[in-house]
Amino acid sequence: MENEMAQDLTWDEFMKVEMVVGTIISAEEFKEVRNPAYKMMVDFGDLGTRKTSAQITKLYNPKELMGKQVVAVINFPPKQIANLMSECLVLGCVGDHKEITLLQPERKVKNGTRIG
Repeated sequence: MENEMAQDLTWDEFMKVEMVVGTIISAEEFKEVRNPAYKMMVDFGDLGTRKTSAQITKLYNPKELMGKQVVAVINFPPKQIANLMSECLVLGCVGDHKEITLLQPERKVKNGTRIG
């Protein structure tokens, strides 16, 4: 993957991105999409549960995702993906072959804990 020059952000701009920890409470194959993905529900504690789609099928299966804590951005506008309205973006590292490794806290933390 080529490195792209990113514009510098101000601290205030960075703080507008709401990255929080949540726990995956359901995951299943998303059959209606072109690229392999899972439909997931993520529990963000006091911030509620949110639906999302994630193209993480190369390294994960639905059973092992259950109970896994992840980092997600929760303040993007909802996005229609096939028949699912995605309400958050689960974050991951993109490998050389477009495989996604999920970002996770090192230790278990309270759902809804803000990253910053």
